[in-house]
Amino acid sequence: MNVTINAVNFEMAQALEDFIEKKMNRFARHLNAEDKVEIRMSVIKPQTNANKEVKIRIAGLFAEKVADTFEEGIDACLSALETQLERRKNN
Repeated sequence: MNVTINAVNFEMAQALEDFIEKKMNRFARHLNAEDKVEIRMSVIKPQTNANKEVKIRIAGLFAEKVADTFEEGIDACLSALETQLERRKNN
């Protein structure tokens, strides 16, 4: 699994990188070794709540969420992608 992370409009902390790595290691059971994962995170309006946008593209599937924190956004995106992968498997 090849993971690419893009941080737009903010400096990504090491703790956030570690969180992403931990989540992707758990999510890897759904993926093949050659699958590419693209994660794009951005701050859309610095002065408001729910201003963290997360977009994840995996194996032709896509999820986009806006949340109060990047961690919440990543969790929500991975949950949506897990549902999409399960649907794809069952079809």
